[in-house]
Amino acid sequence: MIDYLKTIPSREEFKRLLMRLNLKPIDVIRRNEKLYKEKLADKNFTDEEWITIMLESPELIERPIVEKGYKAVVARPADLILEII
Repeated sequence: MIDYLKTIPSREEFKRLLMRLNLKPIDVIRRNEKLYKEKLADKNFTDEEWITIMLESPELIERPIVEKGYKAVVARPADLILEII
């Protein structure tokens, strides 16, 4: 388990995580965060730009994300964990 607020993943780790999730960066953004609502909601960034933004402001990364082997899920709601175990 990685606390992305304390241990920010590298760009490569984050891209690998997105592949395991089978999602784009915009799909794992916390849209209720103040930063997103006030500064990002109406913007149109590339995937690479979103990744940079999220790694610079990890509070924007949806959590918890659970990984097992080559799969991962955003565990909201928590019963989504059952998809990978």
